[in-house]
Amino acid sequence: MPATTFDIFRYQPDVSDQQYRQSFDLEHEEDLTVLDAILRLQNEQDGTLAVRYSCRSAICGSCACKTNGKTVLACMTQVEDVKKEFEAETISVDPIGNFRPLKDLIVDMDPFWDKFKSVKPYLIPDGPAPERERIVSKEAMEKVFRESACILCAACYSECNSLAADSEFVGPAALARGFRFAADERDGQRKQRAKLYTGQHGVWDCTRCMYCNERCPKGVNPRDAIEKLGGIAFQEGRGLKDPGARHAAAFLLSMRTGGKLNETALVPISQPLKAPFDLPFALKMLKHGKAPSPIPHRIKKLKEVQRLMMNVKETI
Repeated sequence: MPATTFDIFRYQPDVSDQQYRQSFDLEHEEDLTVLDAILRLQNEQDGTLAVRYSCRSAICGSCACKTNGKTVLACMTQVEDVKKEFEAETISVDPIGNFRPLKDLIVDMDPFWDKFKSVKPYLIPDGPAPERERIVSKEAMEKVFRESACILCAACYSECNSLAADSEFVGPAALARGFRFAADERDGQRKQRAKLYTGQHGVWDCTRCMYCNERCPKGVNPRDAIEKLGGIAFQEGRGLKDPGARHAAAFLLSMRTGGKLNETALVPISQPLKAPFDLPFALKMLKHGKAPSPIPHRIKKLKEVQRLMMNVKETI
């Protein structure tokens, strides 16, 4: 029977303001999950150990935590798999990141729910309600099926670099759910949603680190949804109204005209009013060889890049 040491984050505010770590040794069967291990430690060694859980079936999303620095659902993560992945006999268990701990592995989820509510995660159809229901085709629902699978576990928020840098960032799960309704053909608020989601702390603040896709236990791929929301923003005329959208447009212009990024065009296109104030700084960088050449450049296989961009556009 294998044995594992669990190094667990502890925080008991009713006892002390100090956060600390506590080690537990546990002999267990081969197929023990991290959640079951925590519950056994709670029942057999320390009844004050606090953890949030409910369904134990990877449906409710309540038991998200970090094991050896990686955000997982504790109920669907095998202890032995974690040990093999990290080649270690000790498993560290921590609360999910980017949230304030309330007690041990339990965090304050209020900011998450506030951001989720802010994207209006419900249908807002136009016109009077039908007598029975609004019929939608299978093909139309397949476009939003992936985003509908989100269980709101906040694993994506735990790994989000944008949220770590800006606590006001709306976040991956909320924006993925925003796309689920913005792309629903029954919804009548597509233009309004495009404006809402591309505002301050919205889709353009995503750093594209891709951790939300990597850590999502349900394959929702929130980063992909954020990218699709950017596409909706352009379709609804937000392309010239948001600095983030103009920044994306500058990337596209660079690729279309030169085949690779032209950094000198980013600021004038993204933030035209700011560009004159950045000119002295840009000249100083040029003087010290720290800036790319302002002369537009083209790669030899430009036509191939342009053809690829056209093919991608036609398949979206």
